[in-house]
Amino acid sequence: MRTISLFLVFLLASVLAFSKDPYRQVVARRGDGTQLLLRRYGLNPNTHLQAFLALNRANLSKGKDLIAGRKYRLPNASPRAIAGKPKPSAATAGRTASVRKTAPVPLASLFGSAYGRVAVRDQALRGAILYVSSGHGGPDPGAIGKYGGYSLAEDEYAYDVALRLARVLTEHGALVYMIIQDPNDGIRDQPVLLTDYDEVTYPQQPIPRSQLARLRQRINAVNKLHGQHRNTYQRFLGLHVDSRSESQNIDVFFYHNSASAAGQRLAERIHQTFTTRYKRSQPNRAYSGKVSSRNTLYVVRNSHPPAVFMELGNIQNLKDQRRFVIPDNRQAMANWICEGIIADYRARR
Repeated sequence: MRTISLFLVFLLASVLAFSKDPYRQVVARRGDGTQLLLRRYGLNPNTHLQAFLALNRANLSKGKDLIAGRKYRLPNASPRAIAGKPKPSAATAGRTASVRKTAPVPLASLFGSAYGRVAVRDQALRGAILYVSSGHGGPDPGAIGKYGGYSLAEDEYAYDVALRLARVLTEHGALVYMIIQDPNDGIRDQPVLLTDYDEVTYPQQPIPRSQLARLRQRINAVNKLHGQHRNTYQRFLGLHVDSRSESQNIDVFFYHNSASAAGQRLAERIHQTFTTRYKRSQPNRAYSGKVSSRNTLYVVRNSHPPAVFMELGNIQNLKDQRRFVIPDNRQAMANWICEGIIADYRARR
């Protein structure tokens, strides 16, 4: 009897050992593309993309896109394959290390402890300079939405998306300036972001109470930096959250200066990215966000670098609130804005 029991234990262990998936499984986030997912887990798309597609063919959409919330298998190399690779030369190893190394960046302290180390994945935005500015801040929390027993402040959610955007832009080699900064928030993954009043304007200016003084202060900071970087691609990105009737569900809107062809092109490319992404992630829902000129906006009218002003949604509306309180949705918006900027940067010549 004991012999039979031992045999059954051995058989069960063998089945488990052979049935265990040798590939790491990860869950796609809203807004993820295959290359972004691979890079997040330290895999080079140039090397691993085809293997990834082969492993996950059954779980991809018809257009070979990821589906948010679905698990995907990451390709890996077996110990035998690793042992069989030729040892890289010192020069090759040095080049690899320079691309893959993880090092602190000037924005590291703003990203927080969980996100403060940034791996530069590629140089898609090398040479680009982006000024990222979230709305309101300091003594003015902006629009307030009610979410259960909590209050949602515009400046906290616009700032979190702005931080995520700055981080992903940095991953693609851009030089990023955060115009509005909070010394201790960092990127937060909580649904409800508590309101504080300690934000400052770059580099370390207290934010005034007067709306006009606030706008003038931040655009002066941008224009001063713009003057220090000549003959290069520079863009200003303003992120806000709208406040309308609770019943009004809106999409992301993009505003530019009517006199700025470059600002209009950037707004249209980011808008196109959102339109495409919505078709893939929510095929049964039409995207109604628009691009239009709005010269009455102070920062759009007075920014020296071409500017795009974005309204990310209605903080009063329950459906739009999901866009803000779900951290993956905040990251998706940041990813999609970045994709539009990369498209614009590649087409600059």
